[in-house]
Amino acid sequence: MAKELKLYINGKWVDSSNPEKQDILNPANQEVIAKSPLATVEETEEAIKIAKLTFESGVWSERSPLERSTVLLQIAEKMEEHLEDIIELEIQNNGKTRREAQSDATGAVYTFRFYAGLLNNHKGQIYEYSEKLQTMIVKEPMGVAGLIVPWNYPLLMSVWKIAPALAAGNCILLKPAEITPMTAVKVFEIIDESDLPKGVAQLIMGSGSKVGQAIAESDDVDVVSFTGSTAVGRNIMQAAAGNLKKVSLELGGKSPNIIFDDANLETAITYSLFGIFMGSGQVCSSGSRILVQEGIFDDFVAEYVKRAKGIKVGPGNDENSQMGAIVSEKHMEKILNYIQIGKEEGATLECGGNRIERDGMHRGFFIEPTVFTDVTSDMRIVREEIFGPVVAIQKFKDEAEVIRIANDTEYGLAGAVFSKDQNKAMRVIKKVRAGITWINAYHLTNIQAPWGGYKQSGIGRSLGTFGMDEYQEVKQININLETKPIQWFE
Repeated sequence: MAKELKLYINGKWVDSSNPEKQDILNPANQEVIAKSPLATVEETEEAIKIAKLTFESGVWSERSPLERSTVLLQIAEKMEEHLEDIIELEIQNNGKTRREAQSDATGAVYTFRFYAGLLNNHKGQIYEYSEKLQTMIVKEPMGVAGLIVPWNYPLLMSVWKIAPALAAGNCILLKPAEITPMTAVKVFEIIDESDLPKGVAQLIMGSGSKVGQAIAESDDVDVVSFTGSTAVGRNIMQAAAGNLKKVSLELGGKSPNIIFDDANLETAITYSLFGIFMGSGQVCSSGSRILVQEGIFDDFVAEYVKRAKGIKVGPGNDENSQMGAIVSEKHMEKILNYIQIGKEEGATLECGGNRIERDGMHRGFFIEPTVFTDVTSDMRIVREEIFGPVVAIQKFKDEAEVIRIANDTEYGLAGAVFSKDQNKAMRVIKKVRAGITWINAYHLTNIQAPWGGYKQSGIGRSLGTFGMDEYQEVKQININLETKPIQWFE
């Protein structure tokens, strides 16, 4: 029987006044696993009001760093106790493979622990202007943080926002994607069992056009953190302009993965496969444009296509599956449409390109790993974010050309260079206009390092100290050590 989900407002699980429900599907078989509420604008505004009043009460914002750290560690411990349940929910609701869901779940636990530890080491500054004046720089919580997360990393993106926002002393309002709320609900069940004061954290499920818009527009929301498409990010910025609230955006990408002639071919191929087909390509930082130097182009393509054909696609709960389902039928159709566009544009389809319907997979949303060659930089499949298991491989001659091709995009989220010449690799990666980059690797990340992009890939950074800064105001306090009158006008 499908689980009936509820909103979490002011420390209580409540039904929405809207009788309409959203069916939550398992993308591997279209089984309805839950029914999710679609909150009204009025309910969203009430949750924001509660968050604001709770913040102003100081019940959380005025707690010491040690006290806040203790609660975050408590949440991490409870998450670890429920780790298998969380993994299973992520597989069922998103279509991830077990290996991917396991990585996300352990990463979420570590994120809470990281920010719990950072709280006790996140220091301000003191400046000596003169012997009479000291200036202190302190960081304070912003107030109410509206957190809007995507469907591709329902758990990890939620925690990447929740943990630093709470660590900074804010009250939060989380809106998960309409189609993937399951792990967010589980996190809030854990929060409900913790010592976090009631009213600090609210969970609102609903549409982006209503709930997301209300969060972005509200004068009582002090900061909005959004991860998703660039188009929606623009809408968030416009909606947030009403009270000039701070906006943090992690948006789309069309990231270049550069392979030089002198690269270790095996390393380059394996990381390039991982770079696009991990997460079924539904990853903002995917290396969806592979740029290969002409001397090894044919050898690279031949082996890459062979390996791509060998990737085992299947349901996430099958231990043998290496690539899981597409998150929804709507998104699957979008990807298939882009594949058709690629063929019409004249690109060569080296492998894949089809929906998989064998072995019972006709009930789910599966697409073959898809590789295009003979592409040019003006093609839509090269310029636009497909957000699926589709990669375009392009040939280049030299450094100057590949840098030009790599940066010929409105995006700037990620990029990589593969070469045995470390000087060349460093020289090129420094010229790639992107916020997350690798040399001789792809997708390897460190929670202590900032995550975010250049250009239309977003504004602001997640993770590390930078992630906590997104939820804090910076205040200077000037202390006059000599209390004599100033006599400015004497």
